[in-house]
Amino acid sequence: MADPARAAKMAQRIKVVVAEALSRKVKDPRLEGITVTDARVTNDLQHATVYYTVFGDQALQSDAAKGLEKAKGVLRQEVGRNITARLTPTLEFVADQIPVNASNLEELLREAKKRDAEVAALAAKAKHAGDADPYKSDATPDVEIDEDDFDEEDLDLNDTDEFDEDGNK
Repeated sequence: MADPARAAKMAQRIKVVVAEALSRKVKDPRLEGITVTDARVTNDLQHATVYYTVFGDQALQSDAAKGLEKAKGVLRQEVGRNITARLTPTLEFVADQIPVNASNLEELLREAKKRDAEVAALAAKAKHAGDADPYKSDATPDVEIDEDDFDEEDLDLNDTDEFDEDGNK
């Protein structure tokens, strides 16, 4: 069992070697539009998975997969020459789904931005459900109310009922 850090370093080296070999050694026209995005190596350094993308329609992607399968031996030979390991790992090529996921995410963000703009437009035209100032007072603003405005007649101070200390009659 090898060190995970060594496996990660080897994966990066395999990624570079495969990308260079695709551009220099392999002369298959089906492999011209391939971009190597990532590589992963198992901890025992026996198997490597290389992730790639191909921009184009489904036919170009299937042609690229067939071309990589055909060039697997040449690419493994190049990896064996350029890494320092006792055994050359087997190569497996997997189409990377990151561009597809990124385009779906971008579409969702565009839709959310469109809906936010619609809500902002509705909010700009909206009016309050009630009055703009719900805390209106009945007094006119010119009249000021002081303590002197209340007369004793307004208050019922002549109540003859006696209250005890608890406020009960």
